Amino acid sequence: MEDTQSRIAFETLPEGECAVALGIWTAAHLAVPEHWAALQSALAQAATRGPAIGWDLRRLQRLDHSGAQVLWNAWGRHWPQRLELLDVQRAMLERIARFSVPPPRPERSSPLDAMETLGDWVFSMGGHVAGLVRLLGQLVIDLLKLVRHPVKGPWRDVSGHLYHIGATALPITALVGFLIGVVLAYLMSQQLRQFGADAFIVNILGISLIRELGPVLAAILIAGRSGSAITAQIGVMRVTEELDAMRVMGIPKGYRLVMPRVIAMAVAMPLIAVWTTIAALFGGMLAADLAIGLSPAYFVTALPKAVELSNLWLAVSKSVVFGVLIALIGCHYGLRVQPNTESLGQGTTASVVTSITIVILVDALFAVVFKSVGI
Repeated sequence: MEDTQSRIAFETLPEGECAVALGIWTAAHLAVPEHWAALQSALAQAATRGPAIGWDLRRLQRLDHSGAQVLWNAWGRHWPQRLELLDVQRAMLERIARFSVPPPRPERSSPLDAMETLGDWVFSMGGHVAGLVRLLGQLVIDLLKLVRHPVKGPWRDVSGHLYHIGATALPITALVGFLIGVVLAYLMSQQLRQFGADAFIVNILGISLIRELGPVLAAILIAGRSGSAITAQIGVMRVTEELDAMRVMGIPKGYRLVMPRVIAMAVAMPLIAVWTTIAALFGGMLAADLAIGLSPAYFVTALPKAVELSNLWLAVSKSVVFGVLIALIGCHYGLRVQPNTESLGQGTTASVVTSITIVILVDALFAVVFKSVGI
């Protein structure tokens, strides 16, 4: 093992210091981690002795192109000043010097690179915004066409999407809403009890759940559940070339794919929001009864007095907006999917993230614009 070990010996000659390559320098030999680590250490030691050091390759037992590439890189990709080697070794090194590709230089970030990255991001966002505007405009045209000829509308598609988006989401939204109501009631009861304001838990729960948490929570759940499904369905149609077949057959994508999903989402979203809010209020009522002894009868009686009806209408209205936006974003990213599975996964992920972000931003906008409504 000692005779074949890839190593470098240093000798002092009248011409100066010389690095003598010994052992076997082949791909199979250097693939052994121990050999490679030892050789890297020896090359690093040779590099510390400066560029004036000579090299002697005549004692190598075996050298292939991999070993020659290692030497060429260690020399800084140029011939050393003093070199002793055999003719076959020189021919091999000359081929390496002629055909080898230099390693890529590490990229250095600069203010210009940051500006280019920012510009790419702005152009990308501009493309998404333009695509959504076109999709929205096409949706308006398709809705006008549906109003003129309602009998020819894709009502079977609307019914199917309404079932998959709305009816199948009722169990999970009810469960999450109920648990959120329980958690909020228990946390609020601990704080209100310190001030003897137990009865105000109805006001806080009513306003927070009906006006804000119910619609937003339902929208986030639907964005993760149905928004991703919309993107995946249309994306798979792109991968399987069904969208191309629809274009060849003259079937409008907006009328048969986008519009039914938007209508179904706009109808289902407010119903799911009300359903989630009722489940959350029921959970809060149950937790209030167990935590501070507030009877369900008092909760039901005090709730209409504490929360104005305008809060419910506001929640329903913004739920419709949430539904339309989630459906449009899901269709937008689905139509942008490239015919490969990697793009399908990226589009689905981007659809969910964008939908949740837009829901939160729009909810904040509603909160600012309608801050004096129902409070």
